[in-house]
Amino acid sequence: MTTDAVTGPATDPVTDWHRLAGACVLLDGFHALKHAVRFGARIPVAVTTDRRAALDLADELAPDVRDTLDALLAEVPEPTYTSLVPRAHPTAVAALAVRPSRAANLEALARTPRSAPVVVLDDPRNLGNAGAVIRLAAGFGATGVVTTGTLDPWHPTVVRGGAGLHFATAVERLAVAELPAGPVFALDPEGDDIRGLKLPDDAVLAFGSERSGLSPDLRARGDHLVSLPMRPQVSSYNLATSVAMTLYHWSVTGNGSF
Repeated sequence: MTTDAVTGPATDPVTDWHRLAGACVLLDGFHALKHAVRFGARIPVAVTTDRRAALDLADELAPDVRDTLDALLAEVPEPTYTSLVPRAHPTAVAALAVRPSRAANLEALARTPRSAPVVVLDDPRNLGNAGAVIRLAAGFGATGVVTTGTLDPWHPTVVRGGAGLHFATAVERLAVAELPAGPVFALDPEGDDIRGLKLPDDAVLAFGSERSGLSPDLRARGDHLVSLPMRPQVSSYNLATSVAMTLYHWSVTGNGSF
């Protein structure tokens, strides 16, 4: 079923799915599809095992996109649905979306002046953590999320963790030397207590990997080392928790974006 948010379904959804799956981003579940639609993703095909149940969910939780989902969703048998996705989602909804162009994301990351920080994950290793950070960044209106290292921030597991909110912010992988302009505030246990700082809107907020912390290259690039308050004998916070605390501090000390 070839479709977009305007024209609606046109052809066989299963044929289109197999044709497009290798080049598109999997949106796994109702909430991922809902968010992608809200933030302008181009969605060639969307399927569900129960259109009525999916549209009832839209009536309840997302009436703003209900009509768009009505035009997008094709009902398929459950065995067909389960053959299209790595694992079935409880909402029995899945879709394919066109990944934003790298050029467009790089332009958004480079645009100045910025009204919100860029979050940098330095060589992250956990796919679920990366997805949770992207969801947080979208919620706080961050300009974007950049990863360094080998992890693909558009990996299906990351997209699943992000609940479709990759389309609400600029998500790319860059080398440390390619990071956007702006003062780099790097999170480190030896840094200055964040509670005594004001984070500017054009900040680049850098977080080290779950195991090894900041890389030497990122540490050298940093303009300020910043620490989060932590009880003695507690080793560390989860990566997403650290990002949430830092973005919240920015939101209450800076101008904020919403």
